[in-house]
Amino acid sequence: MQASSRSSSMERTSQWVSSQDVPTDLVVRVAGAAFPLHKAVMVPKCGYIRKAVAMATRPDPASTVEIELDGLPGGADAFEKAARYCYGANFEISARNAAALLCAAAFLDMQPADGGLARRVEEFLAQAGLRTLPNAIAVLRSCEGLLLTATEELGVARRAADAVALRVCNEVLFPTRSPPEWWASELAALSPASFHRVFTALRCRRAGPEVLVAAATAYAELLLADGKASDHRALLESVVAVLPSADDAPLPAAFLCRLLHDAVTTEASAKTCRDLELRLAAVLDQATAGDLLALALDGAGECVINTESLRRVIAAFVERESGAGRNRRASLSGAAALGAGALQKVAKMVDEVAAEIATDESLPISKFVGVAGAVPKDARATHDCLYRAVDIYLKAHPELDEIEREKVCSVMDTLKLSYTARLHASQNKRLPLQAVLSALYYDQLKLRSAGVGHDDEDNDARSEAGSARMQAKADAALARENEALRSELARMRAHMSSGVQQSKGSGSRTAATATVAGKKASFFGSMSRTLSRLNPFRAGGGWSKDTSSIRDSRGGAMNVVKPRRRRSSIS
Repeated sequence: MQASSRSSSMERTSQWVSSQDVPTDLVVRVAGAAFPLHKAVMVPKCGYIRKAVAMATRPDPASTVEIELDGLPGGADAFEKAARYCYGANFEISARNAAALLCAAAFLDMQPADGGLARRVEEFLAQAGLRTLPNAIAVLRSCEGLLLTATEELGVARRAADAVALRVCNEVLFPTRSPPEWWASELAALSPASFHRVFTALRCRRAGPEVLVAAATAYAELLLADGKASDHRALLESVVAVLPSADDAPLPAAFLCRLLHDAVTTEASAKTCRDLELRLAAVLDQATAGDLLALALDGAGECVINTESLRRVIAAFVERESGAGRNRRASLSGAAALGAGALQKVAKMVDEVAAEIATDESLPISKFVGVAGAVPKDARATHDCLYRAVDIYLKAHPELDEIEREKVCSVMDTLKLSYTARLHASQNKRLPLQAVLSALYYDQLKLRSAGVGHDDEDNDARSEAGSARMQAKADAALARENEALRSELARMRAHMSSGVQQSKGSGSRTAATATVAGKKASFFGSMSRTLSRLNPFRAGGGWSKDTSSIRDSRGGAMNVVKPRRRRSSIS
């Protein structure tokens, strides 16, 4: 292999060496290629060779000198063009070899009075090499790899990156091609390190956020689309490492969802995944339910595989909004309302996603509750959409027992269901008994409280005494309702017990009567404790809720306006 490269280099050299009749007295070997040359031609124009020849010819100046140049930037191709320059032969300078020729000229110390090879390369860069975007990108690409260190020392890589940034800014202001953002696809040819240089140059030139976003998204999408499966993970981590910060250019939520999905699928580093999760949390209110589903589902969109990243993104957004909400409340009420609107929007979007993933029969309760419960309950104005997601999950998992169904229902608040949703919940056999009783009890409480409050609102609402009387009347109405409910349940239980007694023989009548009496006492005690837990005025666990928020804002009795009926979307 080396012999063939040497012979080819000698053949090429013989084509442009003008003094072929004069025997060669200098052999330069570069990366396995041998170049037979003349000292008289190379020494005056090349300081490195002049010093090497002077050191090698002290015993016999007429002897042939051999020089090894294995560390020459640009290799044999760059040296051949440098030797052509010394012999006055023609050679081509292009955007692909200009950086290598500059590095070779600096290495060989080719600095005669007329500027030498470096001057000719600089003229080319100024007139053509850095004047167009494709050429500037080609020059920057040639600075990668083995030439990186040399081009950084000479400043060629920095100049090329700045030229790319300048041409991009010019294209944004004055497009020369169609479509206007054709330049973004050109950047995909760069390595992540070179793209980072271009992005830094764009920031130095104060390019607009839309330019930074277009450059980053186009570069990442095109580069990852062309990447091979073997190096996709490393390429993804490199791209994420050079993405602009959220302060410089917030990236689109859909784009970040796709990147995060790829990072999880390829098992990228925890640092890369966490970086993408925080970036997505910063713009989560701009995402759609489809974007989050693309993150949670597999590539075919059939199986839920990534709920943990989704939960962490939602939790990071809630934490971010909670901290920002405190600052907004301390400054402007309008900004606080804007932040609350973003949280409600994300809550609605999360409910839609929860309803979609609930159909997966293999989805555990913990993962469903983790996603649906990542947003605080008070962030939702109504829990109708969340109830729909819960009902879909219970329908897709009919094998759940009572305790497991209560765990699923723990993510929603029955006090925040609309009239239509509560009516559906009261007849829903999939819900646990505690949820059904809570919905029924609260509905009757609102009706009773509204009836009592309307009678005396005009006369007593303005005074504290009137407010106290209205509260006492509401409490009395609640007590009567509790007693009526207990009596009704007791009569129902007694009727069922009497049927059991009649079916038994007369010989066991006395024992059955004693057993029924004992069961009655046990039933009354259990029902009393259940109703006590369902009392919305009593703080505690379970499904009991504080109903103080439904009182009139003036401190009087409750004046509940019957909500407008709408078609239920719950199956």
